[in-house]
Amino acid sequence: MLRCETVGMPVLEPNPPNGQKKLLLVLGAMLGITVVIAVIASIASP
Repeated sequence: MLRCETVGMPVLEPNPPNGQKKLLLVLGAMLGITVVIAVIASIASP
């Protein structure tokens, strides 16, 4: 029973299922865009 629950809700696996991989990619892209915008804003500000 416990093993079934662990498989159902993986925290961070080396090979996550497709859905989680897509979610990680979206979160990573959002974070990356935010960092890029912050860097550009800091450079552009006098």
